[in-house]
This record gives sequence, C-alpha cells and structure tokens, in this order.
Amino acid sequence: MARAMFDYTKAVLKKVSFDVNLFCKELKKALERLLPHEIEELKIWVNSLIQQNPQLNQCLIYLPE
Repeated sequence: MARAMFDYTKAVLKKVSFDVNLFCKELKKALERLLPHEIEELKIWVNSLIQQNPQLNQCLIYLPE
C-alpha cells in the first residue's frame, strides 16, 4: 500500500511539474503522507526532475535536509 502511495505521488508531481505553485503544493502534501524512507527516495527523484525543469528549484525549500 505504501509503495502505491509513493508511485502515485511521483505521478502527480510529474503531471503538475508545468506549474511551480501546484508542484510546491503537491510536494508539501506528499511530505505529510509518505514514510521517512520514501521521502529520501522522493528527494532523489525530485532533484532529477529539477534538472529537466529548473524553474521547480524554488520548491526544494520544502524538502528536509
């Protein structure tokens, strides 16, 4: 079940990556729902997505260190 939520989160973030505000909003929601090890995976995935869409860089402030 938890893996399904992680995959769903990635799909949603990919779909809203055209809009920085939507992306940040969905990223914040994802961080409330995911497990700690999934958040670590998500950070790696988001960083690779930001390389393709540099405008999303400002959303990195929501990711934990």
